[in-house]
Amino acid sequence: MVLTTKQLFSRCYGRYAIPAVNVFFMEEVHGLFTAAQEAGAPVIVQTTPFARDYAHANMLLAMIHTAAEIYPDVVYAVHLDHGYEEHITDAIASGGYTSVMIDASHDDFDTNVQRTKAVVEKAHKKGISVEAELGVLAGVEDDLTVDEKHSFYTNPDDVETFVKATGCDSLAIAVGTSHGAYKFSGGQGLQFGILSAIQQRLPGFPLVLHGGSNVSSEVINRINAAGGRLKTDAKGVQEEEIRKAIPLGICKINIATDTRLLWTMVNREFFRDRPEEFAPTTPGKIFMETYKEFMLKKFELMGAVGKVFEFENLKI
Repeated sequence: MVLTTKQLFSRCYGRYAIPAVNVFFMEEVHGLFTAAQEAGAPVIVQTTPFARDYAHANMLLAMIHTAAEIYPDVVYAVHLDHGYEEHITDAIASGGYTSVMIDASHDDFDTNVQRTKAVVEKAHKKGISVEAELGVLAGVEDDLTVDEKHSFYTNPDDVETFVKATGCDSLAIAVGTSHGAYKFSGGQGLQFGILSAIQQRLPGFPLVLHGGSNVSSEVINRINAAGGRLKTDAKGVQEEEIRKAIPLGICKINIATDTRLLWTMVNREFFRDRPEEFAPTTPGKIFMETYKEFMLKKFELMGAVGKVFEFENLKI
């Protein structure tokens, strides 16, 4: 059953979080929906402009909504991540998205408000939820690159004014995470003082944590042992940080880097150990199973297991 993110957040706030997972290809979609159905957990399926350029927006939406037919018990939203106006206009027109994100965080405050408000007005006419962003995350993801010197935390004093002025349905905040595989090399971790101050100013309002991958040292080491050359000093969001953030209003936690690292690990190890193989389906099956097991742990960590019953009486 497909819902909006606003509907999902209305049930989970303060109790559990919903993983929002970027997908690019079929094996990821299968792995994600298999895990969600097995766990009885709601999920947010995300596509980025980069993924839409790679696979074509129609192909991605067709895979996602076909997966919903194959796995009929899954409760999910379809979200456009880090969109600009041209992507959002297309997503709204497609009829396949139930949520969009307008990424105007690099603009000054007033411009961010203006651009976000315009998207909210357009999306709400179609019953589509809108995620906005205030504060800038450092890092590299897809075609998005932000130097650390250009990143900054969300100012708690700005959030109430921003939400009231824009009418957005959720707010992505910068509280210490970063995009990509080299996050947290400085070891600063989440800034819970900032997060708590934001929640105090926006009680009950859904907050979003971008850059929510863990970047497992075990996975990094296995990739490098199989021929990779990834840096080993990266540190993502730790499990105890996730648990602590959820009661402070974090409803949606974005995951992208971890699943890319899983794909890299599975394929590097497979072709290292079986150099005579060349069919893509065999490592593909291993990846889908590995992905499913990974997501089952994420659903458990975020407290979302068994929560689909809470959405039985909802519909768009």
